[in-house]
Amino acid sequence: METPQQMKAAVQRCIDGHKDELHALSRDIWSRPELGGNETHAHDTLVGFFSRDEAWTVQACYVLPTAFRASWGPVGGADGEPALNVGFLCEYDALPGIGHACGHNLIAEVGAAAALGLKAALETQTELPQAVKITVLGTPAEEVIGGKIELILAGAFADFDLVFMAHPAQQDASFLPCITVDEVLVKYHGKAAHASAYPWEGVNALDAAVLAYNNLSALRQQLRPEWRLHGIIKRGGEQPNIIPAYTELEFYLRTPQVKDLCVLKAKAEACFRAAAVATGCRVEIIYPGHCYYNILPNATLAKLYENNGKALGIQFQEQSANFTGSTDFGNVSFIVPGIHPFFYICTEAFNHTENYTEAAGAEKAQLFTLRTATALAMTAVDVLCCPDLLRGSLYTTAPVIKVVND
Repeated sequence: METPQQMKAAVQRCIDGHKDELHALSRDIWSRPELGGNETHAHDTLVGFFSRDEAWTVQACYVLPTAFRASWGPVGGADGEPALNVGFLCEYDALPGIGHACGHNLIAEVGAAAALGLKAALETQTELPQAVKITVLGTPAEEVIGGKIELILAGAFADFDLVFMAHPAQQDASFLPCITVDEVLVKYHGKAAHASAYPWEGVNALDAAVLAYNNLSALRQQLRPEWRLHGIIKRGGEQPNIIPAYTELEFYLRTPQVKDLCVLKAKAEACFRAAAVATGCRVEIIYPGHCYYNILPNATLAKLYENNGKALGIQFQEQSANFTGSTDFGNVSFIVPGIHPFFYICTEAFNHTENYTEAAGAEKAQLFTLRTATALAMTAVDVLCCPDLLRGSLYTTAPVIKVVND
């Protein structure tokens, strides 16, 4: 078996050797942005990318119509020994109107590049301490429905032992505190009436919506400073001379940790119900999607990633304690040990802006993107070669969590 440094050199050679192909993959996805759940071109492009090498077993439309799974291995270890499954995740959904303003085309590139690099490091090894396989999982619709959560519920992560992905941002960081978020839809049902001739016959659902909105605004004074609630009135009535019989609000509720979300939910629901009581409306409170959990920090993997990144020239800034983004990777971190670092792409623009869209497709982002992929694959090499993480009962997923989810 080669030394970890020799394996890491193989990672770097492979990713550098495929840089043009990887850039073309990313640029192809970037140039045809697709909303979550409709990423057919991105799905087909990634499936085609891995299918070109017969060593990969590729499953298109895996569980979800635009998800995929590509597997390689196992290699090493004793015959019949269960393989340690190292996962790399790809995202590739865009945003309405502004395309890949969150750089998910680069997330897909990082996942593909890291998988290629780790495969190159492992395919010539015959004396690995543990059988190893690599799985790339295409996880669609992060921006809208939480594709990873759908895949978790379908058992797609059941055989994963470690999982890696990285997200473009304004800085390089091994961890940023992505927080819990849940969406709530509130519907008020009143009674229509002529707003001038006989308004007393109506039950004003718009009054309920306005009261609810103001209730939440007042509630903010008593919330913890790191908690967030924000939303809009989606439907406010039909025309001024009709007492609105139906209104609808949509709010996002966010807390740093999932355990705090139930407290915020109870407070918000009290505001919604109070508005219904005050106006005589009937209220429906609906949580239409999945709750995105906070990311569990993984100090062991984060430190390994930082060491590898620094060796490649990545400069890590002091980590922010106030990052308030959310991701469905948080749910993954509760069941599989892994990391979700962030990486700079040579722009000071913020995500979800037109300027960031331009930066995500620019050639100058490639150095930073492929450097991040290299650091992720090198981190996987460290774990696979580390007896302290792979000895004895740590070959199974649950004990690995005990070691690396510290």
